[in-house]
Amino acid sequence: MTQGAQVKFAPLGSWVSSLCRTVYNRASYTLLVVLSLLALLMVVSGYMQPPQADEDTAAHIFQLAIVMLVPAIVVFLATSDWIQPLRSVRRLFLPVTALILAFGALYYLEHVG
Repeated sequence: MTQGAQVKFAPLGSWVSSLCRTVYNRASYTLLVVLSLLALLMVVSGYMQPPQADEDTAAHIFQLAIVMLVPAIVVFLATSDWIQPLRSVRRLFLPVTALILAFGALYYLEHVG
């Protein structure tokens, strides 16, 4: 190595920060998938029960899943790698599809069925 050449390393803080972002992003994505599928499952379970005068436990679990999705989405978007935005947006396909199906099925259950 020549005398004037210096080896540059990335600071440890940026590596740890990157690792933490990845961990938070994966955890929030997993939470997004689980909560959106849980919401869909709760709506589908409503089709297997006779109509009730009052909301049952499945309705409350659905509501809690939807409310808990908000911070999970915020964390997912905040920790996503926006250098590759298509990759981040593509990962939202499953949770968004499950939510669209859940709200569509809920609308049908409440208004049509």
